[in-house]
Amino acid sequence: LSLNYVITSLALGTGARRFHVSAAFSAKAKVAMSRFEPGSSINYEKMHENINIVRKRLNRPLTLSEKIVYGHLDDPVGQEIDRGRTYLRLRPDRVAMQDATAQMAMLQFISSGLPKVAVPSTIHCDHLIEAQIGGAQDLQRAKEVNQEVYNFLASAGAKYGVGFWKPGSGIIHQIILENYAYPGVMLIGTDSHTPNGGGLGSICIGVGGADAVDVMAGIPWELKCPKVIGVRLTGTLSGWTSPKDVILKVAGILTVKGGTGAIVEYHGPGVDSISCTGMATICNMGAEIGATTSVFPYNHRMRTYLEKTGRAEIASVADQFQDDLVPDPGCEYDQIIEINLSELKPHINGPFTPDLAHPVSEIGAVAKKSGWPLEVKVGLIGSCTNSSYEDMGRAASLAKQALDKGLKCKAQFTVTPGSEQIRATIERDGYAKILSDVGGIVLANACGPCIGQWDRKDVKKGEKNTIVTSFNRNFTARNDANPATHAFVTSPEIVTALALAGTLNFNPETDYLTAPNGEKFKLEPPTGDELPSRDFDPGQDTYQHPPAESSSIKVDVNPSSNRLQLLEPFDKWHGGDLTNMKVLIKVKGKCTTDHISAAGPWLKFRGHLDNISNNLLIGAVNIENDGVNKVKNQLTGEYGGVPDVARHYKANGVNWVVVGDENYGEGSSREHAALEPRHLGGRAIIVKSFARIHETNLKKQGLLPLTFADPHDYNKIRPDDSISITGLKSFAPGKPLTAVITHINGSQESISLNHTFNETQIEWFKAGSALNRMKELQ
Repeated sequence: LSLNYVITSLALGTGARRFHVSAAFSAKAKVAMSRFEPGSSINYEKMHENINIVRKRLNRPLTLSEKIVYGHLDDPVGQEIDRGRTYLRLRPDRVAMQDATAQMAMLQFISSGLPKVAVPSTIHCDHLIEAQIGGAQDLQRAKEVNQEVYNFLASAGAKYGVGFWKPGSGIIHQIILENYAYPGVMLIGTDSHTPNGGGLGSICIGVGGADAVDVMAGIPWELKCPKVIGVRLTGTLSGWTSPKDVILKVAGILTVKGGTGAIVEYHGPGVDSISCTGMATICNMGAEIGATTSVFPYNHRMRTYLEKTGRAEIASVADQFQDDLVPDPGCEYDQIIEINLSELKPHINGPFTPDLAHPVSEIGAVAKKSGWPLEVKVGLIGSCTNSSYEDMGRAASLAKQALDKGLKCKAQFTVTPGSEQIRATIERDGYAKILSDVGGIVLANACGPCIGQWDRKDVKKGEKNTIVTSFNRNFTARNDANPATHAFVTSPEIVTALALAGTLNFNPETDYLTAPNGEKFKLEPPTGDELPSRDFDPGQDTYQHPPAESSSIKVDVNPSSNRLQLLEPFDKWHGGDLTNMKVLIKVKGKCTTDHISAAGPWLKFRGHLDNISNNLLIGAVNIENDGVNKVKNQLTGEYGGVPDVARHYKANGVNWVVVGDENYGEGSSREHAALEPRHLGGRAIIVKSFARIHETNLKKQGLLPLTFADPHDYNKIRPDDSISITGLKSFAPGKPLTAVITHINGSQESISLNHTFNETQIEWFKAGSALNRMKELQ
C-alpha cells in the first residue's frame, strides 16, 4: 500500500465507496465496509504532514491527543495553539447522530438550505425503544409508536446523503466502534458518550446538534484547545478487576468536573493488558468527569479488533503510521494520574452521582452507615459502556457457575446487547442462553434503562430501593424516573455477582453464596474471550444506504404533528443591553441536562421544540423552597411550574435568566437543554461554572452563558430579583460583562460576569443563533 493511501474518498452521492488502494480488499472487508456511509475518510499522510508542521512550530514533543487534534487543523500553519486558551478550527472526518438528537440536528440542517452533507454522516436509532417485556416485543412496539419519527429520519437521511441505521441495529457507540472508528480518525457525535471510540485510538467528541450541522455543512468546527490529562497505567488487570474499574477510580479522583476542558490520555505499560473494547469502556465513561474526550494509543489489541471486524487493511496502514498514533517520548501533560492495575480493586460508584467511588469490599458497610437500601432489586448489564462480547462472556462465566450449583439471581436481571452483531454472536455462542437461564431478560439492542427508557413495574415512584448497573450515569431518577432509586454503576461482572447475591453487602472476592441444597460456594473470578474464536455473526442487515439520486425524495413534517416541528429562526440581538430580566429560577446544587430537559418519556418530543419545552427545568431544585417545578411568577405572585411561568413571561414580553451552581449542564449532550430556554424567552444563564458541551450549546442558540467572577456572588442574587446585563454594546472576547441586580425593595448592586466567547461566537449572539449566522454568510 502506498503512503498516499486514503482509506476512502469523500464520495458523496455515489452510493458506493471508492477505495484508493492498489491491492484488492478481501471480500469480508468489502462487506463490512459497504455499510459505511458515505465513507470514512482520513488521509494519514495529510495528518502526518500537519503534525510535523505543528511540532516544528511548537518545538516540543506532542501527546497523542495533540497529534490527532492538531492533525485535523484547518490551518496548521496559522492556527494559534495554546492549551486551555485558544479556539481551534478543525476538520472532523465524520458525524454520527443518535435518533433523539438527530431529529433536531436534521431539522436545523434542513433550515440551513444546503442540499447535501459535506462529510460522511450517519443516524442511529437507539434511544426511542422502551424496555418493557423483552427485546423482540419492545422493538416491534417502538417501530409502531415511533413510526413518524423513524420515517422522518430515514427520508431526511436519504434526501441529504446520511446513512441510516434502523431501530434494532444497536447503540450508536457500539456501531461506531464496529464500523467507523479507527486509529487517528476525528469524529463528532451528538451524544455525550461519543468518546467510546477512543478505545480504538480515535478522537471522538460529543457535541450538540448545532455543532454537527456546522460540520455537515463543511464549516470548520471550533473547539477550545484542550488541556491534556495523562493517566499512566502500570501493572496488569486480573481476577475480578475489569477495565470499568479504571474509570470508576479515575472518576473518584477527578470528580464530575475534573476533566472539563481536557482530553484524558491513557498511556504506559499497563495499556497492553486491556482489550480494545475494554479501552472503549474507559473512554466512554470519561464523559462523567467532564472530559472533552479520552483516548488510548494504537497497539496490537486495536489491530486485532480491526482485523476481527473486517478492517485488516486499515490496520495495515495504521501500522505504517504508528508513530503518529502514539504519544511522542518526553511529551508533557497538564496533570498526571498514576494507576497500578495490579493493585486496583473492583469499584462501585454512587448513588446519585458517578464520582462517588467505593471499593466493592467496602460498599456494604458504607451503605449500612449511610442508610442506603442493601437489597439489590435489579441488576442491569449492557449499555453503550459495557456490552461487548468480552463483557457478556465474563458475566456469563459467573452465571454458569451459579447455574451449575442450581442458583439463579435473587434480584431481577436484565441484559442489553450493544449491537445486532453482539446479540447475534452471543446467541450463537450460548452466552445469551446462560444469562437467560440464570434469570436474565435480554432486552432490545438499544439504550433502554440506561437513559430512562424503562417501564419499570416492581417498585412505586417514591419507594426507596437499590439497583446496580454497568451503565455510565446514575443521576437522580435517570434510569426509572423514581427519585428514591439508589443507582450504583460498576462492571458487568460485579453487577452479575450482586444480582446473584441480592445485596450490596457482598464481596465476591471473599464472600460465599448459598446453593439451594445449602452448599456454600465462592465464585471463581470471571473469565471470557476478548473476541469470538469464530467471526462475528452480523445478524440482520439493519443499514440503509442513501441513494445516489435523491432530488425526488420529499421530507414532510405534518404541521399538526406533536412529535415533529419545523424550526423558526430565533430573534436577533436588538443592539442594546438586556434590562429588567426576571430570575426564572435560582437553582440549588447539581443541575444536569437531565434536570434541565429530562429524557425518559420526554424523548418522544425531541423533534418538537414547543412540546419538549414543557419539561424545561422541571427537575431542578428551587433554592427558594427546595421544591422542584415550583417557582414564583413575579408578575402574578402565584407559584407554578417552571415552563408555565417561563411561557407567561414570554407572552408578556418579559425576558428572564436562570441562576445556577457549579458544573451546570453536566451529563448528556442534548441541545434541547439550550433550545428550550431560548424558545421560552430566556436570555442568559448565570452560574458558578459550566460543563463544556452545554456551554457551547447555549452559545450556539444565541443565549449568554456567563459565570460569576466571584463565585460568592451567587449568594447575592435572590429568586425575586430583576437583573440587567450591561456592556453588550462593547461585547468582546476576554472583557467581562456586568450584572445590575435590582432587589424587590428597590436597592441595587452590581457584579462582574465572565464569559468565554470568541469573535465568531459573539457573531452568533448578535445574529440570534449560530444557524442564523450561517445563513447570513451564505
